[in-house]
Amino acid sequence: MNVFYEEEGHFKVSFVMTENPGSMQVESPTGKRSKIKSNSVLLRFEDALDGFMEAAQREADGLETEFLWECCGEPEFGFEDLAQDYYGKKPSAIEAAATVIKLHSAPMYFYRKGKGRYKAAPAETLKLALAAVERKKQQAEQMAAWVVQLNNKQLPEGFSSKADSLIYHPDKNSLEWKAIDEAAQTSGRLALAVMHDCGLIKNAHDYHLGAFLREMFSDGTDFPDFDVPVIPQDLPLASAECFSIDDATTTEIDDAFSLETLNNGNIRVGIHIAAPALSVLPETPLDAIVLSRLSTVYMPGNKITMLPDSVVQPFSLDAGETRPALSLYCEVTPEFEVIAHETKVEQIRIADNLRHDTLEPFFNTETLSEDSGHPYWSRLKFLFDLAETLEKARGKYDPNRAPQIDFNFYVTDGIVSIVSRERGSPMDKVVSELMIHANSHWGGLLKEAGFAAVYRAQTGGKVFMTSNAEPHQGLGVAQYTWCTSPLRRAVDLINQRQLIAMLKAAPAPYNAQDGKLNVIIRNFDQTYNAYSEFQTRMERYWCLQYLIQKQLTEVTATVWRENLVRIDGMFYITKVPSLPELKVGTKVLLEIKHIDTLLMELNCKFKGVVAAEPVAVVEENVEI
Repeated sequence: MNVFYEEEGHFKVSFVMTENPGSMQVESPTGKRSKIKSNSVLLRFEDALDGFMEAAQREADGLETEFLWECCGEPEFGFEDLAQDYYGKKPSAIEAAATVIKLHSAPMYFYRKGKGRYKAAPAETLKLALAAVERKKQQAEQMAAWVVQLNNKQLPEGFSSKADSLIYHPDKNSLEWKAIDEAAQTSGRLALAVMHDCGLIKNAHDYHLGAFLREMFSDGTDFPDFDVPVIPQDLPLASAECFSIDDATTTEIDDAFSLETLNNGNIRVGIHIAAPALSVLPETPLDAIVLSRLSTVYMPGNKITMLPDSVVQPFSLDAGETRPALSLYCEVTPEFEVIAHETKVEQIRIADNLRHDTLEPFFNTETLSEDSGHPYWSRLKFLFDLAETLEKARGKYDPNRAPQIDFNFYVTDGIVSIVSRERGSPMDKVVSELMIHANSHWGGLLKEAGFAAVYRAQTGGKVFMTSNAEPHQGLGVAQYTWCTSPLRRAVDLINQRQLIAMLKAAPAPYNAQDGKLNVIIRNFDQTYNAYSEFQTRMERYWCLQYLIQKQLTEVTATVWRENLVRIDGMFYITKVPSLPELKVGTKVLLEIKHIDTLLMELNCKFKGVVAAEPVAVVEENVEI
């Protein structure tokens, strides 16, 4: 006797060797012996085993699923009963087996209710199921067509309208994303590369910028409605005219200087800071903008300002204008000793905005010993000598310190130029030392007056923000606030509000007990770090774009550490796997193998040593 049975979802036939209660010992047509459960048997038959399954499958293939469904009616049924109705006679073993094979292969039409028993699917349910199958079939065909287009670097129709979500926040279940993912797998590319190659990502620059804007400016960069601030007109006017020192691209000018000779022969040095805190008041729509943005975002060729231009311009210390300012006056002896301080809220006249590119040829390390002919040379020389004295007082003066090179990026119509500047040049030292002095002094005033403030501190090598007046060991000062950039940093504006309230003997806008400052510190710290990381990323992008623009195939670099090098002419550090073990500072020649501005990758191969004598590698962060 032979049996037709189901095992693990598959139909099989075997010869029965022995039968026991509840089980059988059987032998398959191939000679394999096994034990099966009796309740898994669907048919017992005497027909030959050889060719039985093949014949049953052929017969099943000829059965019409829809006709079977129409024949079975609504009640639950057994397959042999349906086979008899279908064939109009007692079915043969092959016909019965074919019927159950067909039923089993159409689960949308027939619901399984037990061994060999089924129930026809309701008409409406079947209709929906068939529609879903057809829809999936069409979707599969559509996706396959899209994959072909994507692999041919063509943009399928309809993808552009979904570009933002596909690029930055894809729905992994959407057909469009599945097509992109399939194209990536079949072509050996990353999904980003697929989207770039087909034109969904227009260019790498906009992709990096878009990712940042989506995260940090999800509502866009336009400013919401706000009341135009009222500029105070009743402030006393300072007697000295002022001048600023800034990069050529700076438009938010928030610091300037002045010098006056006093009757006693001392010099009164003025450090003047733009004073938007006089008009950008707490708990106003403008204040909400400040606390939302927290800082100006800088990137090569562009920026996203903290304050609207209509607010910045009335306070920016632009040449030829009279502007409100918070001024710190230092009385300085001929020996450059600061013997007195005075802080005022006043108006100042700005005579000039000196720019780095035009000033540096007249004021540099070579022109310190002799008047260069620049109209501000003598004043700048005095400020430089004062700056060196202040630096020495902080314990940070080191004439043998290796210079650090800064790189400025200038982008015009997509063309970038990278200009190196030596940090610590005379004009840099003037600005940095006087700003450090003002920030430290004003932090001390707020501390002595019992006014809360936001401080920068450094202990144990870690720099952090705090509402406590703690030392900044890196700068060598007892306390350090950020007060000198209120047009572009929220904490400077907040500290300026506290200083102005202190000078006016008015209640402090912020106190240490209400917790507002700690919330602002936490939000600012996170946001400022995110802005800084984005600026670094965009600078790295423009470094790569510069290499492409110059069509360079080789570059020189300096070994930074292990297999990391810094490309000469820019602050771009990259890994070179083929780099042999060399001393830090060794100059090497590299061959550029591949540049990818989308993935921010620079693939270089070591070619040789340019200079065996290592050069100094300097890492330094200066806060002003």
